[in-house]
Order: sequence, then structure tokens, then C-alpha cells
Amino acid sequence: MVLEKLDGSCVAAARLGDTIVALGREGRLASHSPNEARRLWAAWVAGNAERFLATLQPGERLVGEWLALAHGTRYALRHEPFVCFDLLRGHERLSWHELVVRSRAGGFVTPGLIHEGGPLSIVAAMARLAEGGFHGAIDPVEGAVWRVERRAGDTRRVDFLAKYVRPDKVDGSLLPENTGRPAVWNWRPEPS
Repeated sequence: MVLEKLDGSCVAAARLGDTIVALGREGRLASHSPNEARRLWAAWVAGNAERFLATLQPGERLVGEWLALAHGTRYALRHEPFVCFDLLRGHERLSWHELVVRSRAGGFVTPGLIHEGGPLSIVAAMARLAEGGFHGAIDPVEGAVWRVERRAGDTRRVDFLAKYVRPDKVDGSLLPENTGRPAVWNWRPEPS
């Protein structure tokens, strides 16, 4: 299958017993990050802990893109700022079907499905994303992810993922540390 590649911060929520922990890409606690967007992720996870508990079994991680802060693509988000793209149990990546079914239990958004079954060229995939993709991209969509799975009896196994990023995309082109300008936010929590 081919999915829209999103441009944000890779994050995870891990279930440790009956506790949900917000992590950054590198596995550190998001609540302790010097990065404001990561701390917002930690607060968002805490506020949505019941949803994560409905989705995850102990020892599992829900991994996705945190789109609150614009990195190189601005979004007029049509949904909440978290889009989950992987469900991990230890080092095992669970199938797309399992991710979709389980993420629905918590009401989470998954990346837009561009194509399923058989090959699809990069040109064809990017043409299907030309109008802002599935998630409200204001700037050109970053790219696409080919998720290759194989059936083994009654189960599906993930063989590998391949990512395409458009060649003119500049990573972090909107981040304050790269521009010297204020942060561009796709989403901010409502003031209390």
C-alpha cells in the first residue's frame, strides 16, 4: 500500500502497564524536552490517555507524526494534530490492518491511503497528492510511503517500508532555529 508522508515530528506513546508515556523519536520522555512542541505532545497524550489505553496493549507503542509545529509543510488540519502510522510490539511492526483496527478503538487518525494492491509509481502517487493530500497540506505534500506486507497463513507481516520525499523539500525550512522568525503553528491548544 502507499500512504501520504506527513511532515512533522516523529513521536510515540508507549503503554507501560496501565500508564501511557509520551516519547520523542529518540525514546526520551517528551515532557522533559526543551522543545515546546514535544512538551505539547506530552500534555496532549496525558489529556488523551484513555484513548491510548483503548488502543494499546501493555508493552506496545503507537508511533506517528505530531503536526502541531510546522517543520517544512504548513497544514490547515482537518483533524487533531496527531496522525499514527505505526503500531509496535517490542521490535515488531504490526500490520496496516491491525494498526487501522486498533487506532479506530481510540479514535486516532491514520495517514491517507493513496493506493492498495499492486505497484504504483512515484509520479502516480505524487499526482494523487497534488491537491493538498488527505490532511490539509497548504504547501506541497512531502512525499509518500510504500508499506510492503506479506501474508503468512492468516497473518500479515511487514517486510519493509520505502519512503519518497520530493527533491525540492527542505527539512525544517519553517523552524525558528533555521529561519530566525517566530514558530509557525498548525495547531495550538485552546487557552484554559
